[in-house]
Amino acid sequence: MNIILIGYRGSGKSSVGKLLALRLGWAFVDTDEQIVRRAGKSIAEIFAHAGEAGFRELESAVVAEAAGTDHTIIAAGGGVVLRAENVARLKQHGRLVWLQAAPEVLWRRIQADLKTAASRPNLTAAGGLEEIRRLLNLRAPRYAAAADFTVDASSGTVEQLAERVAAWIGGLLSSPGTTREKS
Repeated sequence: MNIILIGYRGSGKSSVGKLLALRLGWAFVDTDEQIVRRAGKSIAEIFAHAGEAGFRELESAVVAEAAGTDHTIIAAGGGVVLRAENVARLKQHGRLVWLQAAPEVLWRRIQADLKTAASRPNLTAAGGLEEIRRLLNLRAPRYAAAADFTVDASSGTVEQLAERVAAWIGGLLSSPGTTREKS
């Protein structure tokens, strides 16, 4: 079984995922990092050369590879839920945790992460907070439908968020029939 962290950019998937993997002694995979490594280009460069469709194809290939692992914390890209086959593949091999955060919180975090801002493209002409609101309106129902567990990631430290997820995983491991929950 794997634990897959889903949610919008800036929700804390990579930070929480790394901490969870360390705490559990599991492997960690960030699908966006794997895409960049495989392509030899930043996400912005992939979008510029191959468009969103090309990026999503590469993302699906990386998701298929990551899903085939075991005892891995997978930080999935924010748009992974846009393709039903990605969600189906991930659910087949693990449980999905949605790190949900308010658009304003996401925008603040994205602005504060200079590395991410320089390497990630805007996905709409609006950009900024308006883009986050628009895309969350489209993606939130998909995140909700895919998630086995939802964590409010608008507040709290990375350690506190990881603790919430770890507690849920502990319950899962002791009673595998656990289904959808919200923290």
